[in-house]
Amino acid sequence: MKKITIPTTKEIIKDLQVGDQILLSGKMFTGRDAALPKLVKSLHNDEKLINIEGSALMHTAVSEAGIAPTTSNKEEIEGNIPQLAQNGMLIHIGKGNLNENTIKALGEAGAIFVVTPPVAALLTSKVKSKKVVAFEEEGMEAIFELEVEEIPGIVAGACGKSIY
Repeated sequence: MKKITIPTTKEIIKDLQVGDQILLSGKMFTGRDAALPKLVKSLHNDEKLINIEGSALMHTAVSEAGIAPTTSNKEEIEGNIPQLAQNGMLIHIGKGNLNENTIKALGEAGAIFVVTPPVAALLTSKVKSKKVVAFEEEGMEAIFELEVEEIPGIVAGACGKSIY
């Protein structure tokens, strides 16, 4: 099991291979269908709402029930992954497979896709703090910043290759 502190660097990410088991600790963002297109639009408009350099983002909403990844290959999510990776977001966390073009774009950007168990009780127990940092109007689908300790995952996309 490889432990990674987030935010991280491309130097650390480049050593990860498909199938590696990892534990993520530090600050990560959340986002899904409602907020990710808005985040990408803000990046295109040179608005720095949040610093995504070296960051991780879990495709989830945040509710009183906790967190658990949603399917990452939804158009509103997967369609924004390449732009987020090109802008410095290095770890994308969700569930399900991504298409070949997205995996290739992640590899070109030096970023990875990580699948994590969709077990809300486990993942929520790893969250030490949470706060809304962008698009509060989206409610539980706003962009949250979470302080997490040892979120488990498996590298499912790295270096242009996929586990699927």
